[in-house]
Amino acid sequence: MLEKRRQLPQEYPMDSEKFIYCLEAVEDVEQDQVTEVEKNLEHLAMQYGVTSIYKTCDTIEGPEDSLNALVMDDHHFKDYEIIYLVMTGEANSICLNGYYYSLQEIAELFEGRLRGKILHFSNAKVLDLEEEEAQYFLDITNAKAVSGYGNPSRGLSSANLDKAFFNLFKEEDDMFEVVEELHRRHYDACKILDFRLYY
Repeated sequence: MLEKRRQLPQEYPMDSEKFIYCLEAVEDVEQDQVTEVEKNLEHLAMQYGVTSIYKTCDTIEGPEDSLNALVMDDHHFKDYEIIYLVMTGEANSICLNGYYYSLQEIAELFEGRLRGKILHFSNAKVLDLEEEEAQYFLDITNAKAVSGYGNPSRGLSSANLDKAFFNLFKEEDDMFEVVEELHRRHYDACKILDFRLYY
């Protein structure tokens, strides 16, 4: 499994560090190629000082193993505010190598291990949950929120809005303030992509 850590530029003090933990679904983890997502995380680190760990996965075991390793081995785990998933799928599922997994299955996989985290999906997949589905996911995982987009990508990537969203957490700890500010600064993009937050 490929893991790359984006380093924080020198001018940012370590104690204000926030982390993004990114998992991107790829066809084959053995192929080492730089993806658009990786470039965007690099940009996020260089321009805004938001550090990330980037991993690829090609099976459902990938996210499970990654999260287990993160929880057990990384003493900075509490600083990972956002787990960023770049995967295709449908309204309430993700797709890995042609297999679909419901968010209910994902919730059971990560049971109790996402306390205080925001799980954010890029618009590679639409996020459209019933209230009960969202509540089940939050209750089982202990996540603070699930966010993503209601409109399919149709060639328009959410990458810039994702970066803006992540960067706002450097300025503000309150999730609702962040979402309000995101809509204030990027109203058109939020509207076009249909930014959603389930909490």
